Amino acid sequence: MPLAPPVTNAYVPWRPFTPRFCRNRVGTARMATISITSAARPARSGLRRQLHLFGTVAVSIGVMAPTLAMSVTGVEPARLLGRAAPLAFLFAGVGVGLVAYGFVRLSGEFAHAGSVYGFVGHAFGPRAGFFCGWALLGTYLVFPAVSMSGVAVFGEAFLKSTGIASDFPWYPLALFGWAVIGLAASREVRKAISALVVFEVVAFALILVLMAAIAVSLIGGDAPRGQDLNTDIVKLPPGTSLSTIGLAAVFGFLSYAGFESAGSFGEEAHQPRRTVPYSLWAAIAFGGVFYFVCMSIQTLGFGTDAAGVKAFASSGAPLGDLAHTYMGQGMADALNFAAVISSFGAGMGCAAVGARMLYALGRDRVLAGDLGTVRRSNGTPGIALAFVLALDLAGLTIFAIAGTPPLKVFFYLATFGTLNLLVMYIATNLAAARFLTRGPRPWEVAIPLVGIAVAGYVLYHNIYPVPDPPFDLFPYLVGAWLALGTLAILFVPGLRDRVARGLAAAESAQT
Repeated sequence: MPLAPPVTNAYVPWRPFTPRFCRNRVGTARMATISITSAARPARSGLRRQLHLFGTVAVSIGVMAPTLAMSVTGVEPARLLGRAAPLAFLFAGVGVGLVAYGFVRLSGEFAHAGSVYGFVGHAFGPRAGFFCGWALLGTYLVFPAVSMSGVAVFGEAFLKSTGIASDFPWYPLALFGWAVIGLAASREVRKAISALVVFEVVAFALILVLMAAIAVSLIGGDAPRGQDLNTDIVKLPPGTSLSTIGLAAVFGFLSYAGFESAGSFGEEAHQPRRTVPYSLWAAIAFGGVFYFVCMSIQTLGFGTDAAGVKAFASSGAPLGDLAHTYMGQGMADALNFAAVISSFGAGMGCAAVGARMLYALGRDRVLAGDLGTVRRSNGTPGIALAFVLALDLAGLTIFAIAGTPPLKVFFYLATFGTLNLLVMYIATNLAAARFLTRGPRPWEVAIPLVGIAVAGYVLYHNIYPVPDPPFDLFPYLVGAWLALGTLAILFVPGLRDRVARGLAAAESAQT
């Protein structure tokens, strides 16, 4: 099958899209005036508008996987800031809000299944849109496998702690996660999001039970070492430097990764130019409150004295340790199970986002056209989803054959995906800054510029000081992936024009 249908024009001019906030002054705007024959114009999306605000909020929160994040990201801030570790997540929330501002403004103007591929493509041009979409694709091709390996990590811990199996191989658990995630993501989007909500609510409820038990114990004065409620959690230790605060906030920042996921459902949401921006803010606000409260209770549960801080900073599973201390081994087992459940939800959301990215690129004939089709039965991009699942299955199988432990698989893939995500954050905010210069409030440009600085700071601290092997190789792997996309959009004949035609057709189909 040819990569692109025959077209009538050899070159497609691109003009900056006129913001909606300017259209009353300049008239109806289009990204470009393009001659598109019926053969060149992609068919209408085929995706069905089934999601309201609750659904798009659920996508972003589910992919963030706050319960899973709290299982793995709290220790480093505790090591760096001690009793004030919760502040790392509060500062990170502010930073994420600055990074998100560009996404919010762009998603309020454009709705596209390719998320930043469409947002940036309309605002800054097809080459920039393709680059951002390529970076985001690099994230969401591997993030489902991160969740599948999370199922294996916490599934092993659950089986071992309950005495069911002391040395169960991780690969069958990952395969089980793969099957559950694939089945859930293949359903029509409304049902798939409902499954995601169920997964995350169950996990969230178990953590709330633990938090409540710890709080009751602290208030009642019967904590194991006499810990109590106090305000030490908002008092930085004497001599704490700004660089230390910033480094701690980096780990908090990574807990918000995925907030942008609702952007990939712009063609399946009702009133997407309203629901998607609200969803991004809602996910960040929810994460900020949940992370701060959860980290506060964890810090107080361990204790804000030197012994408590040391115990928290050296814990391999802080939630499990607290559950065992305050509620017994049964609750610790339940929290391992909660992490498995949260991994299901996050994996389903990530697979759905990855499939929609491939769908958008396939629909525009940037990739194989079959990827840009949907199932008539439920309106989901089935072939694109099958590709994501097949790729992740192959990756997990290779790691299993190589004898790689599941926790290393988790962090290897998470590192690759996160570095791509940070580059995309920077590039998207550059496009947003350019876009806002054409608006009625030029001062807004300052916000995405600060967001670029925040994302750049986080990216810098993920690559320098140079990580220990093999993590020192990941910046080069990500660089190679991004270079491949850059070379393609610059030198593959006709690719830029296909992107431009596809973006114009997608915009036309929604007006």
